[in-house]
Amino acid sequence: MPAKTSPRSKAGQATIERQTNMKNLILRLKALRDTRGQDLIEYALMAGFVAVAAGAIMPNISSSISTIFSQVASVMTQASSS
Repeated sequence: MPAKTSPRSKAGQATIERQTNMKNLILRLKALRDTRGQDLIEYALMAGFVAVAAGAIMPNISSSISTIFSQVASVMTQASSS
């Protein structure tokens, strides 16, 4: 036979659910406002653009640039899998 819950406990559960939903919403909004990693990404993009431009201007160094990007990609792949 299923246990019966009183109306008071249902109201308490609803309040707890609303509080949990509000906490989750606040955490999501804080995450959207967080821009600490933005500068690092911008610098990485600029370094990538400079490397591509250097490879286009000086074709003899394009193979070394390609090797560096391959090494960075492999390190990032290993870091994301662990």
